[in-house]
Amino acid sequence: MASTRARPTQDALLADLSRLLGAGRVEPTSAQFLTDATEWRGMRGVADAVAFPESTEEVARLLAWCNRHDVVVTPRGGGTGLAGGAVPLAGGVVVALERMSAVRSFDPLLWRIQVEAGLRTAELHRLARTNGLFFAPDPGAAEQSQLGGNIATNAGGPHAFKYGATRAWVSGLEAVLADGEQIELGGPVRKDVAGYDLLGLLVGSEGTLAVITAAWLKLLPAPDVVLPLVALYPDTASGCAAIERVIGSGLQVATLDYLDAGSIAAAAIGFPGELPANAGFMVIVEADGSASEAERLRDEVREALGEELLALHAPTTRREIEALWSWRSGIGIQIAAQRAGKVSEDIVVPVERLAQAIEETVAIGARHGLTALSWGHAGDGNLHSTLLVDPGDPAEIERGEVAAEELFALAVGFGGAVSGEHGVGWVKRGQLARQWSPAALALHEGVKHLFDPKNLLNPGKKEARRVG
Repeated sequence: MASTRARPTQDALLADLSRLLGAGRVEPTSAQFLTDATEWRGMRGVADAVAFPESTEEVARLLAWCNRHDVVVTPRGGGTGLAGGAVPLAGGVVVALERMSAVRSFDPLLWRIQVEAGLRTAELHRLARTNGLFFAPDPGAAEQSQLGGNIATNAGGPHAFKYGATRAWVSGLEAVLADGEQIELGGPVRKDVAGYDLLGLLVGSEGTLAVITAAWLKLLPAPDVVLPLVALYPDTASGCAAIERVIGSGLQVATLDYLDAGSIAAAAIGFPGELPANAGFMVIVEADGSASEAERLRDEVREALGEELLALHAPTTRREIEALWSWRSGIGIQIAAQRAGKVSEDIVVPVERLAQAIEETVAIGARHGLTALSWGHAGDGNLHSTLLVDPGDPAEIERGEVAAEELFALAVGFGGAVSGEHGVGWVKRGQLARQWSPAALALHEGVKHLFDPKNLLNPGKKEARRVG
C-alpha cells in the first residue's frame, strides 16, 4: 500500500543526504543521469538528486533514509541500457555507483576476483587478460558499462553461446535491501546449493529487489588461440541452415553470430575483408582453445558451413582478429546511423525458428512503413530485431513502438521470450504477461513485494503486467 507520508522537498532531501553522506556525495540531478541508451526514443526521467556513495555502508545508510522517508531510489551503472532500466521515472534519488570501482580481492591462481559494482567491464577484461585469464560476458559499450549493471540485467554478448551469460560467472553478491539491510549471498566458492537461489534471483532483477554493491566473479584461463571465421551466404535460408549444421555437428564454438542482408548493407563500411555484392546473410563463428584445438575446430566448422558459401573470411593474425571484433562491436552504432535512430528489441526464439523470425522481422517493418533488419547471437536464437526510425519524427517512432509489440508477440508465438540480454526495464514493462501463466506472474509480483513492500526500488521497471 502506498504511504501517505509527506515526502521531503528537494531542498530538504539534498540537505539531509549531504549530511548523511558527506560533502561532494550528493548533487542536484543533471541530464546525464536522467537518460540511458533509449534517450532518442523519448525516454527522459525526473529525479530530485544524484547520490555518489563510495562504500556499501554508505549505500545502506542512503537506502535506510529513503525507506524511512518514502523516497524512490533508482540504481544506476554506466547508463548504457537499452530498456530504460536506469531511467528514474518517479523522482527521488538516483544512486550512481561509479565511485565504487575497487577490486577488493584478486586471486589469479584460483581463477576468481571480487569487484565493486562500479568497475567498468573493459577494466575487468583488461585485468583478467594481463593475468592470463578471461571473463567471457562481453556486452556492448564495455568502456562505459559497469559490472553492477551487467549483473542487474544478466548481460550476455557474443561469447554467451559457449560460456553463458553473466549469471554463470557470479559466485557471490553483496547487496543492500530496500530498508538498508546489507546481505551477502554466496562468496569465493564455486558450488553452493544450501538454500534457494537468491543470488540467481538478484542477477537480472534490474535494481528492483536490491542494490548490488559488489560481486565475486569466476574467471577462466584465457584460450591460447582464437580463430574466427566469417561466412557469407546468398540468403537467410542457406545461412540459417549452416548455423543448424554447426550446432548439430556438436561443434563447441565460442561465438555463433549472424547479420541479415539489411544489417550487412548498413554495416558494410569498415568490414575488414571482401563482401560479395550479392551477400544476403553473414555468419560469424569463433573457435578457441589451444592452438591445435582451435585449428581442428576451425577446420571442422569450415566443413560444416557447407558448399553454399559465397565467400569466407578467415583472419589469423592478432591485428586482423582485433579488426574484425572492433567492427562487430560497432554494428549497432552503424545501423542506428542509417536514420539516426532505431527501435531495437532483443527477442529470443528456438534456434530452428530463427530464419522465420528474421524474415518476419522484415515483414513487420514493411507493414508499418519502416525499414527493418536484424543481427545477433544465432546460436542462442537471440535476435536484435531492429526498426530504423527518424528521432525527429514522432509518428515514425510511434509506428516503431507499435511494430515492437508485434515483435514481442512473434517471439512468444514461436515459443521464445521477449528479452534475451537487455532486460525488461520500462520499454518492455508488462510483456512478461505474454509468455507467463497467471500463477507465474503472481509469483513474480510476490517476490517484488517481499523484497520491496513500499515499491521504492526502481518502480515501474520489470513489471509483469503493464499498469501505466
